[in-house]
Amino acid sequence: MRLARTEPTDQEPDIRARPPLVREFLLVAGLFLAYKLGRQAANGHVEEAFRNAGSVWDLERALHLPGEGAVQGLLLHSQPLIHAANTYYAAVHFPATALFLVCLYWRRPAHYVRSRRVLAALTAAALGLHLLFPLAPPRMLPAAGLVDTGQVYGPTVYGQTPATDTMANQFAAMPSLHVGWAVMVAVGLIAATRSRWRWLWLLHPAITLFVVVGTANHYWLDAIVVVALLAVALAAFRLPLPARTAPARLPGGSVPASPPGPVPAGATAVRSVAQATPEGTPEPTPALTQSGVGR
Repeated sequence: MRLARTEPTDQEPDIRARPPLVREFLLVAGLFLAYKLGRQAANGHVEEAFRNAGSVWDLERALHLPGEGAVQGLLLHSQPLIHAANTYYAAVHFPATALFLVCLYWRRPAHYVRSRRVLAALTAAALGLHLLFPLAPPRMLPAAGLVDTGQVYGPTVYGQTPATDTMANQFAAMPSLHVGWAVMVAVGLIAATRSRWRWLWLLHPAITLFVVVGTANHYWLDAIVVVALLAVALAAFRLPLPARTAPARLPGGSVPASPPGPVPAGATAVRSVAQATPEGTPEPTPALTQSGVGR
């Protein structure tokens, strides 16, 4: 009989839970294209975007949130640091999220499906807010007195004239998908892995928050709102619990019996005789089972 043993459940992915690759690629690409087209449809509400920006700025001051300028001041002390922050904002957002989905698809298919659903729901909710609440970022708001670090120091993903920018909708600051996707990447990887270092994934959303505020691309409230939306999406599509150990299974799928516990000295013969005794036959007396010697 094979003895039971424990194995980490995350050693081998369950390929049965992995959806077809081509279908998933087309689905994710379609969602991304729909989001980009939706953002473009929300472009052009310049006056409303600046009016909303003033309201958000005043609300943050009423809530006594820290000023975005305090974070930007830390970056402006070093030109290489501000350049690195601009690069992080421009180059990490999409690749990190795409790599996250690819890794989960290959190693944690069940986690991948749920994470993709959460990201799709979060992105759809964000697009709805972009349409309903156009918002100019703090770098455009004169009252904020902040520097457009992307334009001044580079690199930047935005055109110099926001109202006619055909590459991106610059009036879609609320909510911050940079922060939302980064938090989802961290949450998904923490839930899907067992390493003692997995909590370091929280550095990604922490750095992202520091970058989007310091470069004056988002308000604090943009991050707060997206985290609230993400919490709702996570509640709707529950992620699997962190990987744990589970008993190994036999080829037929059954769980093997546990190994016998310690056997007291001199009791081996009792067990052997009892197993060999036919049903209904009286059990042997203790005097005959203790190595054949009576007390």
